[in-house]
Amino acid sequence: MIDQNTIDDLNKQYKNASPAEIIKKAFELNNKAVVTTNFRPYEAAILHAVNSVESKTPVVWCDTGYNTPQTYRHAEQVIKDLDLNIFLYVPKQTSAHRDVVMGIPSVEAPEHALFTEQVKLEPFKRAMDEHKPKVWFTNLRQGQTAFRDSIGIFSVSKDGVLKVSPFYYWSDEKLDTYLEENNLPNEFKYFDPTKALENRECGLHA
Repeated sequence: MIDQNTIDDLNKQYKNASPAEIIKKAFELNNKAVVTTNFRPYEAAILHAVNSVESKTPVVWCDTGYNTPQTYRHAEQVIKDLDLNIFLYVPKQTSAHRDVVMGIPSVEAPEHALFTEQVKLEPFKRAMDEHKPKVWFTNLRQGQTAFRDSIGIFSVSKDGVLKVSPFYYWSDEKLDTYLEENNLPNEFKYFDPTKALENRECGLHA
């Protein structure tokens, strides 16, 4: 596991580096990597950036089962256009079954933790147990949540995996330009059933 001093040095050294330079450095440190995605807005950027450096990097998609039709169509398009090496993980219970017994509980409801565990945390843990990555590429950005403001480009997950966020300091406007320049689609009709507010942390990262 990389120690905190190394993480701090990497964050200083790569603060102004391009996403491609950051991704190349991460692969130098360890090439056993995955990218995680949920096909929310701007996800095409991280998928394109990692795929451009190492085209067969496993892409882990944990689908809660509650995505909008627009998100599913967007996902299919990005997977096809970028020829992604996709690995799909879904909850063990269908959303139709869960809708009957639990529905989508509010954040304050006692069932919310169980719901989040079922639709997000358990499929994610299963994915990480199967792939056992040493490097985890993600599209976390500064300004999204209080926790995300504290981590930097390089951080270590609670399980000791090197987490790399190549677009950490990028604004929406800068990402819009990246998508445009690389002819990538975006999609805003995204729904996360575990978060009532956009600035709540989803549970995978904190």
